[in-house]
Amino acid sequence: MRTPSYFPDSILRLLRVQKIATLPELFRAVGSDVSVTIFRMLKELGYRSSYSHRGRFYTLDRIARFNEQGLWSHHSVWFSRFGNLLETAEAFVNRSPSGYFVTELEELLHVAVQDSLLHLVRQKRIARELVSGLYLYCSADPATRQDQLRTRREAGQPPSPAGEISAVPVSDEVRAAIVLFYSLLDEKQRRLYAGLEALKLGHGGDRRIAELLGLDPHTVAKGRQQLLSQDVSRDRVREPGGGRKPTEKKPRK
Repeated sequence: MRTPSYFPDSILRLLRVQKIATLPELFRAVGSDVSVTIFRMLKELGYRSSYSHRGRFYTLDRIARFNEQGLWSHHSVWFSRFGNLLETAEAFVNRSPSGYFVTELEELLHVAVQDSLLHLVRQKRIARELVSGLYLYCSADPATRQDQLRTRREAGQPPSPAGEISAVPVSDEVRAAIVLFYSLLDEKQRRLYAGLEALKLGHGGDRRIAELLGLDPHTVAKGRQQLLSQDVSRDRVREPGGGRKPTEKKPRK
């Protein structure tokens, strides 16, 4: 029996029309559900995977129109000339004349970067230094890092965290309204709402909202990251595997 032949023209036609596509869409366009076949054709065409949306989208080099920073987006899906999110964050930090605070880099890349930056630090691909009470992410090269720190300190104080509301005292009435509204939401909505309020507060917002609503700061951070990356499912309350584990009834003796 002859092995079916597949050609990359179908992928090229699809991406010329819709610019980006997910793996299931590529499967349908080619008529094959074999990942190796799809990626072989993508490699032949020259492709990129998105650094946002957990890399679920694909495009071609000939379609992406990267700006001066090496970024391109289509329908809020972001691609980078440097590769995935880790590689992009590393390139931005190392090329910056003054390093980046988390909020600055998140504003440029349009996704949450805290976890990626910490991962890069642990791998010693970048470094971080305390500047005015905030971590500044810098080059792993000592000489370059010193130049970045010097430039940053000469510029004065770090930029205000996103959301000037963080400096404004919140009244008891506003706090009560937030808690009341929060109590009316389901589990997923609570996580996303907490993340939204943390975004408004900027630096330290995760901790402040967690204290106000009685949440784990990691839960608030997860909601904030989901909003920034637009990774939100509309039809599921809990993440797969979430919630209380089913209990098995024991037969009576």
